[in-house]
Amino acid sequence: MAKYKVVVTDDRYNQYEQEKKVLSSIDAELIVKNCSTPEEVAEACKDADGVLCNLAPMPAEVIDKLEKCKIIARYGVGYDNVDVKACTQKGIWVSNVTDYCAEEVSDHALALIMACARKVARRDRQVRNGEWNIGSKDPIYRIAGKTFAFLGFGMIGRCLYRKIKGLNFSRVLVYDPFLDEKAIKEMGAEKADWETALKEADFISIHMPLNEKTRGIIDKKAFDLMKPTAILVNTSRGPIIDEQALIEALTTGKINSAGLDVHTKEPLDKNSPFMTIENCVLTDHAGWYSEDSMIELKTKAAENIKAVLTGGKPNYPVNKLS
Repeated sequence: MAKYKVVVTDDRYNQYEQEKKVLSSIDAELIVKNCSTPEEVAEACKDADGVLCNLAPMPAEVIDKLEKCKIIARYGVGYDNVDVKACTQKGIWVSNVTDYCAEEVSDHALALIMACARKVARRDRQVRNGEWNIGSKDPIYRIAGKTFAFLGFGMIGRCLYRKIKGLNFSRVLVYDPFLDEKAIKEMGAEKADWETALKEADFISIHMPLNEKTRGIIDKKAFDLMKPTAILVNTSRGPIIDEQALIEALTTGKINSAGLDVHTKEPLDKNSPFMTIENCVLTDHAGWYSEDSMIELKTKAAENIKAVLTGGKPNYPVNKLS
């Protein structure tokens, strides 16, 4: 019998060799489940020493039923599906992996920006349907000379900034209350307040974490501030945008288009209005993914578990335990 039991709450990967390699070194058994409800998570994890969690819900009522758990290691950067406060109160570490996919997510954001700006997916559908010389009824605008705004300017935002420098934007605005003006200016960008960023940007890329302050922050008032030619891209978290307000903005011409890799409900419902909105490019929360990033993510998530079960603290702690 293994010394430790580690449970994967939701099975999103086709193999777990990296986790098994890391955890076998401390005699930990890896058990893969595919839970979708709090009740299923609680049943699967009640006697686990460690939990590897992807998108499965980990609210307070689940945390309360964990009998032996020392750590919940989140696959990925965000951890909004885990009740961190409840974990801290129970003495359970919460960890994430903050640095595994900055290149991939920034690549994906850039791909969505270009797809919206050049209307690549839309043109593809139109050409396949026999249309040609489409431009006069579906205009495209030059990228060079326009204004770009970052909403949040952490690791991924800065990675994207490095990549867009060659596109010759006239201004790059940064809304990030945690960065001072000097630090932003030294990077060659301009610090902007919320309204200025939304009013003046032609391209807006969201890189904020999801929390109670940012949930639904891109609402009707925000869209009312934007240019009708504005392009909005979200590779962060779906609930940062009020989706009903976005649907209205896209269908009434308040903004030009949107590129969405993340959604309030995932998977996106087949009857979602977004499925029929032409000026919206959709992907399946795939911004994090490359074969390289997946190996890094899985290894580092398992190493967080190993560190705690062997008496240490996670390499990427979210909370603090006394």
